[in-house]
Amino acid sequence: MGMPLEIQTMIVTNGKEKRIEHNLFTLQKEGYRLYPLDIPLEVRRTKHGEATGQAVVKKLVLENETTIVTYELISLHSIN
Repeated sequence: MGMPLEIQTMIVTNGKEKRIEHNLFTLQKEGYRLYPLDIPLEVRRTKHGEATGQAVVKKLVLENETTIVTYELISLHSIN
């Protein structure tokens, strides 16, 4: 039996991100998702929405059918 895993090329927050400090955020997603580490990815509020910035994933935790992504926002295109 395999483990379902999605590979992500952008960070979609759906407004559920939580600021840890300054430009460091955490986001909890259902299921197991793999994000590239240490390279810039687009950040979007919704999958088909405009990019709001770019971030670098610093840490991934996969447990209990949940992924916790810790990322650093490196540029911001819009404050909305």
